[in-house]
Amino acid sequence: MSNEKDYILEVNHLKKYFPIKGGFFGGVTGNVKAVDDVTFKIERGTTMGLVGESGCGKSTTGRTILRLLEKTDGEVIFNGEDVNAKSKKELRELRTKMQIVFQDPYSSLSPRLPIGEIIGEAVREHGLVPAAEYDEYISKIMKECGLQEHHKDRYPHEFSGGQRQRVCIARALALNPDFIVCDEPVSALDVSIQAQVINLLRKLQKDRGLTYLFISHDLSVVEHISDTVGVMYLGGLVETGKTEDIFDNPLHPYTKALFSAIPMPDPDLKKDRVILEGDIPSPANPPKGCKFHTRCSECMGICKEVAPEPKDMGNGHVVRCHLYDDK
Repeated sequence: MSNEKDYILEVNHLKKYFPIKGGFFGGVTGNVKAVDDVTFKIERGTTMGLVGESGCGKSTTGRTILRLLEKTDGEVIFNGEDVNAKSKKELRELRTKMQIVFQDPYSSLSPRLPIGEIIGEAVREHGLVPAAEYDEYISKIMKECGLQEHHKDRYPHEFSGGQRQRVCIARALALNPDFIVCDEPVSALDVSIQAQVINLLRKLQKDRGLTYLFISHDLSVVEHISDTVGVMYLGGLVETGKTEDIFDNPLHPYTKALFSAIPMPDPDLKKDRVILEGDIPSPANPPKGCKFHTRCSECMGICKEVAPEPKDMGNGHVVRCHLYDDK
């Protein structure tokens, strides 16, 4: 084998704009730039954490990659193939390899179906296992996700939030995917249950060689589970790199502000909190130049006019900030 890294997913200049309609004839008056020129790669068998404030475009990025939303521009290469060039039939086959675990286990499960049916519905639809082995296969997947066989006939309302999220994970896992978008999978759960679900995801990754895009606003969870991290602000990535590099040495002023808000377990340890001024600008009308300049304490004249280019600071640690232009 060559020394080249095996990237399961490559996202290049991805854009997703939502049209704003208004005026007398209901024409398009502008666009909400939810995802605006996002580029990254994920190595097979690893986890990339995607972090940022609410509304920065994290979930939209995940859904556009899976083609749950159609892209505006850019490309998504999965296993060497262009996802957006697939026909409906080809996309249907690809769906088994790319799955998603949604944030809210309450609303992402049908209340009218028993758990066994929810997990097995797509397995039957795609004909993944012979009919004679179907029952045993579903039991095996449930056991892998920490669910009991007798849970099969129960309905979602009979489970706790943590168990429901296990059902969601089992449903994704049943199709034997290579890649799973975890869209804030633990944010609706208690802290102790969060740890159990994170450990389950890590175990499944180790056992099955899964690749995750882990979307979250909880930085301590991301630090625990991710190999690489992307920091998102107003539809674009401001910093990407290996988890330890970004947590030990955050470079972008926005990343520093985010990290300064992480709660410390030791009450006596004092931290220099970076308080961001102002509100997040509207993605329908983002600022000219660097999108962060309206809230940045280190803003310079160039920041208001010119959007910074990505700059590799070594070891794959990439930052978009004019502070590093001469380095």
